[in-house]
Amino acid sequence: MNPSSLLIHKLEAGRPDAAAVDAFLAEHSFPLVEGTSCTFVYRGEAEEVRHQHWVFGLPSSEPFRRIEGTDLWYHVIEVPPNSRVEYKFIVDRDGARELIRDPFNDKLAHDPYGANSVLQTPGYVEPAWAHPDPEARTGTLRDIQVPSVAFGDTRRVTLYLPARFRSTRAYPLLLVHDGGDYLRYSALQTVLDNLIHRLEIPPLVAALTYPGDRLVEYADDPRHSRFLVEELVPHLESTLPLEGTPASRGILGASFGAVAAFAAARHTPGFFGRLLLQSGSFAFTDIGENRRGPAFDPVVDFVNSWRDDPLPVADRLFVSCGIYESLIYENRSLVPQLQATGMEVRYVEARDGHNWENWRDRLREGLSWLFPGPLWMVYE
Repeated sequence: MNPSSLLIHKLEAGRPDAAAVDAFLAEHSFPLVEGTSCTFVYRGEAEEVRHQHWVFGLPSSEPFRRIEGTDLWYHVIEVPPNSRVEYKFIVDRDGARELIRDPFNDKLAHDPYGANSVLQTPGYVEPAWAHPDPEARTGTLRDIQVPSVAFGDTRRVTLYLPARFRSTRAYPLLLVHDGGDYLRYSALQTVLDNLIHRLEIPPLVAALTYPGDRLVEYADDPRHSRFLVEELVPHLESTLPLEGTPASRGILGASFGAVAAFAAARHTPGFFGRLLLQSGSFAFTDIGENRRGPAFDPVVDFVNSWRDDPLPVADRLFVSCGIYESLIYENRSLVPQLQATGMEVRYVEARDGHNWENWRDRLREGLSWLFPGPLWMVYE
């Protein structure tokens, strides 16, 4: 049975004119959520309107229906509570096709490709700790250049130094893949400031890295692992007051960045004590060939190799993935093997997709479990 909207049915049954449509749109906010039914609307002349979303398992785009005699289009989908879904509209008009954000929804999520509209169903709450807290002291960001023999160039690294940073104390170190994107789209500086202020994580130093050719360097490229382990970390430990133990070294990455983090840990088992892997692109094959494209070929070789010889690479791993991602199968499948090695693994799923705000929303739980601050050390 197709999902339905009681309010839309009531509007249709009244054979609405333009004034009725005006009143309907003025009386409701959109997307219109009625239980688990979510109704999207578009108003305007068009040959076709489609709903483009990123929920794996559903058709990637689905057609709107036009209410007869009006220029109002609607589409209804079933979405469970506690969900967050990013989407756009595809509008065919006058022989041209346009991909647009929802004109009736001001909730937006940004990423390197622009912005998407966002559906939030009851139960989803945008975390307060992802927004600036006037009581939290602000850490500082500072760019450095790190020479790399592994890559034959110089790499930009942005350092996050916590508020009240002192050269007389030692700090844990967190390496962050795609650091600039975590800053822009996952509010990483604000998150760190707030979690440190709330005593949920200790004051730490974060080193935010920027890839060159991301899909190559992050796909188990030995140059990348050498850069992190033999060049970047030694440079930081020689110039900053860092604790310098495996338990105090963490590494964070999302998507291909999670592959890069896991690969670096596998190349040097025990060097990093803490891994935070978000929506890892851990493609593998049991039978047949990789169907995700040539960029994934080295990833498949890497993951298959580890699955054939699953050895521990760190003490603690926090793994998260969105239920609406195509990678959910791979991440779910990998977790039991990670746990079987004796590593301490925490796995979290969310009703979200492969995007930066999903990864932002998991940072508090992941970081506070990997690096518990004074609050959790007292109450755990």
